Amino acid sequence: MQFDIDMKSEHKTLFNSARKVLLEKYKLKETKKDRITTYSDDFGGICHMRTMKYGIDIGFLKGAHMEDDYGLLTGSGKVMRVFPVRELDVTQVQYYLEQAILINANK
Repeated sequence: MQFDIDMKSEHKTLFNSARKVLLEKYKLKETKKDRITTYSDDFGGICHMRTMKYGIDIGFLKGAHMEDDYGLLTGSGKVMRVFPVRELDVTQVQYYLEQAILINANK
């Protein structure tokens, strides 16, 4: 299971710090799947998260509809965008996460 891999990763502290923001500040529901850990609210999926060689990726399921004032989102698909994180900046995470939650509620 990916969550178990994330907990053994050299980036587990970064993963857990971001996870704490998702679970405690935004009260998102965590679902541990074989390939990824997902986070949702009452309106559906918001994002997923996993450790990478450089840190963590937070993938926003409706990221193509989000503003990107920081210029940090990657991807060119129709819907998804990924926020690669090497060092946690809670302000940046909140900026993207609050948009994702609002978009999800207004779908």
